[in-house]
Amino acid sequence: MTPTRLRGTLPGWLRALDEGTFGEAWGELEPHEAAWMIEGAAFARWSLVEAAKEAELLRIAVDPEQRGRGLARTLLRACEAELAATGIRDLHLEVRVSNAAARSLYAGAGWRESGLRKNYYRDGEDAVLYAKRLG
Repeated sequence: MTPTRLRGTLPGWLRALDEGTFGEAWGELEPHEAAWMIEGAAFARWSLVEAAKEAELLRIAVDPEQRGRGLARTLLRACEAELAATGIRDLHLEVRVSNAAARSLYAGAGWRESGLRKNYYRDGEDAVLYAKRLG
């Protein structure tokens, strides 16, 4: 499956996956955001700060029935390539300390731990910060 950049209205399956994964779905993309999807299976949503040549991964999710097939890695790789092609150089994200699967994905994709945000999530869990330099 090849990831594609989202244009226009977010599809219903993506909203459902967003809500099912994170407890609430976000709305349509803001002007400073970009998203990619693997149709019906996965999506990644980014915040872009083009003037600073950086982007933050806001959300990435794979349908539970599709997990274990490398879709998150494929999606992440495609996003990084397209962001690099637009001049983005620095990537950032935060993830729950307890999210071992996501942390393994990021480490395997060349991201490095860059910090910790104590009590970041509503339930008091800490967030690990990751960063990656493109090109």
